[in-house]
Amino acid sequence: MKAVFITFDQSHKDDVIRILDKYLIRGFTFWEGTQGRGSVTGEPHYGSHAWPSLNNSILTIVEDRQVKNLKESLTQLDKTSPMLGLRVFVWGVDEAF
Repeated sequence: MKAVFITFDQSHKDDVIRILDKYLIRGFTFWEGTQGRGSVTGEPHYGSHAWPSLNNSILTIVEDRQVKNLKESLTQLDKTSPMLGLRVFVWGVDEAF
């Protein structure tokens, strides 16, 4: 199993959830209004007067076989608006109960 952490501009929320639904990924934890900035490109997402946008974040645990398609779909979404920001991080999961 893999833990997939997705952080994205809040405007991508419906699209990210649609992608999870497409791959029958039902379970996830959602954080609304997360703040941050990209390590290379993109503008900060601080929810402030100067930097008004915010991110959302999702953590989901999926089967190894689901990661490739999920990553490809999320990458395609990011390419539609690269300055908004969308990043995916994947970790191994030893156990879930």
